[in-house]
Amino acid sequence: MLTRRALTVASVFGVGIASTPFAAWSLPERSMRFPRDHGAHPELRTEWWYITGHATTSASTNREFGFQLTFFRTRVDATQAMQSKFSAQQLIFAHAALTDVKGKKLWHDQRVARAGFGVAFASTQDTQLKLNDWTLQRDTAKPSRYNASLPSKDFALQLQMNETQPLILQGQNGLSRKGPEARQASYYYSHPQLNTSGKITLQGQTFDVAGKAWLDHEWSEELLHPDAQGWDWIGMNLDDGSALTAFRLRTASGGTVWDGGSFRSAKGALTVFKRGEVTFKPLRHWTSPLTQARYPVEWEVRTPTELYSVKAVIDNQELDSRLSTGAVYWEGLSDLLDSHGQRVGRGYLEMTGYSVALRL
Repeated sequence: MLTRRALTVASVFGVGIASTPFAAWSLPERSMRFPRDHGAHPELRTEWWYITGHATTSASTNREFGFQLTFFRTRVDATQAMQSKFSAQQLIFAHAALTDVKGKKLWHDQRVARAGFGVAFASTQDTQLKLNDWTLQRDTAKPSRYNASLPSKDFALQLQMNETQPLILQGQNGLSRKGPEARQASYYYSHPQLNTSGKITLQGQTFDVAGKAWLDHEWSEELLHPDAQGWDWIGMNLDDGSALTAFRLRTASGGTVWDGGSFRSAKGALTVFKRGEVTFKPLRHWTSPLTQARYPVEWEVRTPTELYSVKAVIDNQELDSRLSTGAVYWEGLSDLLDSHGQRVGRGYLEMTGYSVALRL
């Protein structure tokens, strides 16, 4: 999904992203260094900082929201040798979405610009991201806090997200396989259980909110395996302080190209899932009236630690970005239930490749 977006955005600017031969190429294992690795890695093609969460208002207003904000960076290979400051060597684009549970509606917006001229940038030193009037940064005075400001026409996010636990290095010490070939991998860490507070504005009405958020930071050079139609992914903050990641790369027939994830208990014990240990079984579908894509909005997700059910809080959380980024996908607030049917957490479910196969 992310590289497809980058290709489409590059065409808007009239530049091309050259392909690179990857016959013998793979990401090397490396030790992550912080705060450096909170920042951008422009030497690799694709990167994103992805925050999802849920928040509630006071009892007097009794509103509930899901929120998502993502900043993307992509390297444009065709312009790397150009000397002009106007060449689009790096593109920055961002996406924000708000799920209004009471109103049963998803609101979303997006931004895009070439890096430079003070309009858009992604710092290589720490999480410091800007795209026009949208920003995401780790607080210089309090590095354990992320500050996000994303105003939009119909909604706005003004949030502070505070670390309560150490980050999780996904995969093998932060090197996460995404396919059967070693070159299909990314550097990937997650920061779950972020205590969140701030303000959410919807159609002119501003609410003080509090809740939980989840941050993923991932960067890579590789494209999807040719057999992959798309993927299914969950990132869940459990009520007891645990954190669950599970994903699979999916074929056109619904089979699995690759799977993985992790579970960290409230006491800090980390289990990294091996290939073949995670299964996604659809239980209920919803058909988009806009695209006619048929999405599983309830799943049975089996992991080595528990058999879960995942249920969308509202069905229609499809994002249509074809006019600007070329992608249609489902991404939304969902509940996590244990094998006894008890709700044990809440987070986000993401599903790609159900409308049109991803060709990265």
